[in-house]
Amino acid sequence: MPDHFTSHPSLFTFPKSSAFGKVLPKAKLYEHGSVGTRLKGLFTEQVEQIVWQYKLAPETINLPASPGVPEIQVFSVRLRAPELHHDVLRGMDSAIAFPILFELNFEDRIQVVAAYKRPSEADASRWVRSDYFASEWLPTSSPRKAMPTALSLGNLYQQVLSALIALPARPSESLPALVERASQVQALRHELHKVVSRLEKEKQFNRRVEINASVRELKHNLKLLEG
Repeated sequence: MPDHFTSHPSLFTFPKSSAFGKVLPKAKLYEHGSVGTRLKGLFTEQVEQIVWQYKLAPETINLPASPGVPEIQVFSVRLRAPELHHDVLRGMDSAIAFPILFELNFEDRIQVVAAYKRPSEADASRWVRSDYFASEWLPTSSPRKAMPTALSLGNLYQQVLSALIALPARPSESLPALVERASQVQALRHELHKVVSRLEKEKQFNRRVEINASVRELKHNLKLLEG
């Protein structure tokens, strides 16, 4: 948790010229996305209010659009509970055909969440997205960093999203490659956690030796991916 003098790398101050500040009715999202009864229930239970807070576009921040990044939207989402199901984020992402940065607010805390989102190579009218990346929960009063200096909206998107990915980019590594590597790291960590849990419960010596070997291999592969 950062102290009150250090700005958090994923919390940004966006230019006043990009302020949009429009409350987004949930019913509008239902019209544009594939939202069934279960998802409507999640929206009702978990989401208090959605505000379309900022619109980062050529006309608002004077940066040229990029292929796949015509604009970036920033949504401020006030929650009813500290947990938000990722299906709710997917529902909003499906309804809005632009990359979105979500700032989740619950009581006096804030969390920044986003997926890497781009037009499908098979069908440019469809958008595809990665897993979601998130900051830790932070005090709402945490200082914010100035928006990164960028030459285009694509470059800005890369910097804003990279700040959420807890993995340093390799030299010349593209955003899609970094996202793919980060997703593999998440999957390996999850697998390692499961195998370590199995090891802790296993009593038989031979099985413990086998599981230990799996743990060592997973840790080795994780180190290679993280390096």
